[in-house]
Amino acid sequence: MSGSCSMTSLDGRRLAAVPSSNAVKIANTSRLLSGPEATVERDEARGKDLGSSGQYPVPGLDGVDVADELAALRRHARRVPSFQYPKRSSTVRLLVTGYRLLVTLSPTMITVSLPDGTPLELEDGATGLDAARAIGARLADAAVAVVVDGNERDLTRELPDGATLSVITKDSEPGRHVLRHSAAHMMAQAVLDIFDGATFAIGPAIEDGFYYDFDIGRAFTPEDVERVEARMAEIVAEDQPFERAEISKSEALELFADHPYKREIIEAVEESEGAAGDAVSLYKNLEFVDLCRGPHLPSTGRLPAFKLLRTAGAYWRGDENRPQLQRIYGTAWESRKAQSEYLDRLEEARKRDHRKLGAELDLFSFPSELGSGLAVWHPKGALVRTIMEDYSRRTHLAHGYEIVATPHIARSHLWETSGHLEFYAEGMYPPMELDGGDEYLLKPMNCPFHILIYQSRSRSYRELPLRFFELGTVYRYERSGVVHGLLRARGFTMDDAHIFCLESDLADELKSLLEFVLMVWRDFGFDNVEADLSTKPEKYVGQDDLWEKATDALRDAIEAASIPYEVAEGEGAFYGPKIDIHVRDAIGRRWQVGTLQVDFAQPENFSLEYTSSENSRERPVMIHRALMGSIERFFAILLEHYGGALPGWLSPVQATIVPVADRHVDYANEVAAGLRGADLRVEVDDHDDTVGEKIRKAITMKHPAVLVVGDDDIDANTAGFRLRGAEERRGMDLAEIVDELAEFCKAPR
Repeated sequence: MSGSCSMTSLDGRRLAAVPSSNAVKIANTSRLLSGPEATVERDEARGKDLGSSGQYPVPGLDGVDVADELAALRRHARRVPSFQYPKRSSTVRLLVTGYRLLVTLSPTMITVSLPDGTPLELEDGATGLDAARAIGARLADAAVAVVVDGNERDLTRELPDGATLSVITKDSEPGRHVLRHSAAHMMAQAVLDIFDGATFAIGPAIEDGFYYDFDIGRAFTPEDVERVEARMAEIVAEDQPFERAEISKSEALELFADHPYKREIIEAVEESEGAAGDAVSLYKNLEFVDLCRGPHLPSTGRLPAFKLLRTAGAYWRGDENRPQLQRIYGTAWESRKAQSEYLDRLEEARKRDHRKLGAELDLFSFPSELGSGLAVWHPKGALVRTIMEDYSRRTHLAHGYEIVATPHIARSHLWETSGHLEFYAEGMYPPMELDGGDEYLLKPMNCPFHILIYQSRSRSYRELPLRFFELGTVYRYERSGVVHGLLRARGFTMDDAHIFCLESDLADELKSLLEFVLMVWRDFGFDNVEADLSTKPEKYVGQDDLWEKATDALRDAIEAASIPYEVAEGEGAFYGPKIDIHVRDAIGRRWQVGTLQVDFAQPENFSLEYTSSENSRERPVMIHRALMGSIERFFAILLEHYGGALPGWLSPVQATIVPVADRHVDYANEVAAGLRGADLRVEVDDHDDTVGEKIRKAITMKHPAVLVVGDDDIDANTAGFRLRGAEERRGMDLAEIVDELAEFCKAPR
């Protein structure tokens, strides 16, 4: 037989559509209640095949001997040739037996909906992995977790009827997160296996990897890391299942009695760590148990590739007043190939590290005498910074902005009015008590100052939009554990702008702002732009309807600019939703560089007004806009993007002139003067080194051009000319060199 049939149980439950070969069992079971003797005999034989004992595990009929029941029914059937039931008490029992067999042979079904709305029928009790297998073998092999009604879940958990389901694959970002989270658990298991008395704190998945913080009583050595990695490989080979469980808070505290950091998490009721309310979520593989919300891989053997990378000290909770733990960083990927490509990128990133390049190219440094997160700029670095700032001022003036300047500190009253003391106090430096008890604070942001400039006199709708721009230095207290060179500093200068406009002009203003942003980043060599739309956070100021208007306006602006974006729920600033704009660098890394924030709250806080065309008093809309983010951060991103070889217009030295011998130094200086006359930045290398050493030095210092001058050049007014990425051209006319180099180093605007 071929094909399939479906049936409905006696109580109305939907049963599986089963292949016809299996349908024979169901049909024959049905005939037990009425069919001819021949059918009963076949069923009697089938009943004996159901198990070695003749018993079938039918729910609610434990101990029923199916063969005996079939034999009894056979006796009844011989006496009742037509469709009649014997008038005996055993009839009911036989009916129930047949019904139970029918239900068991044809299990109850559930239906889940796939992302495109397609229904998928599965047996009751099916898991996410069963669903993936039903869709296709390749999907099942790639699956690491599922999303059920918007919530990520383990592949091995049962699916509810009517759920919406999507499968998370290992080559997606959410899938990599699952891989890395599971790898972090395996690393913790390995450390606790190896080091007696070790305890562990937290171990999240992070971008491109994972880490875990431990206390083993000392720092990890390279040999320790090798041992941990080897033990992790054994754990993967053992293919230990990840098992999820929930226990009470009191049980969890007892379970983790020897692990104080876990107890602190449980007592703090941290949902992100699996300790929400009185229920504590755990994951177990063999004897290792950890707090976790999940999801995880079905088993350790499903981790395709991992590698431990480095160690570092890390204060518990990022607080230098708490114990210092030892952190191990690692990475995990969907394949060995993907991991190998990442490790190649990582090596390239090490070569491009802005802190390394800053020292090699003599651009900036971080003296310990200053304190963490504070840089000093050396002459060449300060020159590049000045070029960037001049570009910024020039460009803003050309696009309708007005330049303002504000102080670095203000009375606490200003920060109370703005809401910063309520919502941002932990990021501010402590107050200074002055003037008989008045408190002053270093500014973490420029916006309240620009608001005061707006507020300094009455405003008319005819003046709007007003666009205030400042290269304003701010100070933010970043914990020492997160300070990272110029990318995460404690003192930095923002290219900060605040726009005050009519609510009716908001959409057009945002569209214009995004066009401006894209133009500037292209000038610096970034074309690959993405965005995150960050919505209302848990702590916020302002009215809900205003938040909704602001969020919609930002979304419309992104879509009008055709910028790909994702929604970051709850990640907005406390005073308004925002767009965080990202670029991809030369090796594919994603950097946040700019921000646009719509703010209805601050105009309310400061009672900002303008006179409308109807002579009424109205509130303006405020837009916060940091284009580069900060000069320091953007400088660091540029250095890493270009590997130190900045574009010609940004290079602190655009050409090095190398005299072949001392007798050529005067001519070299004449050539330098000619280049400087064309507004080019030039230096003459007259040190006692060989010509080859001088050329190598200029190339190492990333200078765009090298000119070599000798006897023949003096007579012919020429030079040897090597432009970055090109071969040397000997005896090139100086006028041609000036023209070509000036074009190469021309600023974009």
